[in-house]
Amino acid sequence: PRPVPPPAARSAAPPAAPRAARQGVPGVGRIVAVASGKGGVGKSTTAVNLALGFHALGLRTGLLDADIYGPSVPRLLGLKGRPELEGGRVMRPMEAYGLKAMSMGFLVEEDTPMIWRGPMVMSALNQMLREVAWGELDVLVVDMPPGTGDAQLTMAQQVPLAGAVIVSTPQDLALIDARKGLAMFQKVEVPVLGIVENMSYFIAPDTGKRYDIFGHGGARAEAERLGVPFLGEVPLEMAIREGSDAGAPVMAAQPDGPHARVYAAIAERTLASIEAAGSAAGKAPTIVFE
Repeated sequence: PRPVPPPAARSAAPPAAPRAARQGVPGVGRIVAVASGKGGVGKSTTAVNLALGFHALGLRTGLLDADIYGPSVPRLLGLKGRPELEGGRVMRPMEAYGLKAMSMGFLVEEDTPMIWRGPMVMSALNQMLREVAWGELDVLVVDMPPGTGDAQLTMAQQVPLAGAVIVSTPQDLALIDARKGLAMFQKVEVPVLGIVENMSYFIAPDTGKRYDIFGHGGARAEAERLGVPFLGEVPLEMAIREGSDAGAPVMAAQPDGPHARVYAAIAERTLASIEAAGSAAGKAPTIVFE
């Protein structure tokens, strides 16, 4: 007998929930996902500095570390300790550099592996999003896990995301995976706010000579090909890495430096994309400058 092919529905993503049916977070104006198709491209560093860029623009900003298996926000923000509870159930977010932050890294030791299956991850994400006293925020930045698995799909389908920022390096291998992440958001009707090219180039500190270690311009070309905004290029720079490891991101530690200006420009372009996406959907943005 002929083999029976598996139903197409088994390999297809579940249908997107209608955007109006996606439950928001009380007090949070806009939720922005920062995503990548693969790990190791600097997504978390970008998410932290983007959030700080929003804060520098006068926005009340929060940061949710949705990477359950590899949380980076505690180290990137130099935060330690456990969140306090309000009313015995709702967690109070940790705070650093004017940001409100929540991460699984606050709840477990740094070297503890999270050996969880999908349903437990989904439950933890829901708790960190909806059982946290975020207060009034203009924007909540979500540092998504790399890839296009259950966690990403759940966030995209159940949360009314204002849009997604895709982070990639210039090289073809990273761009192949970035395309997958971008396509996932498009399939579940989440606006792609733009692409950031991280590790775009390296300036030798002793000679000032520029080296395109991972190539250059691949993310910009991809953005143009797909018709989405190109948000900017971030250099491969020791100061960014050192600040991240020390819990002192460049947007906070060197706000007037050249690298902070790069992230500030990316934040401004992302904000413009959020407003454009809101206008295209026939909905005025609720982001308010103070």
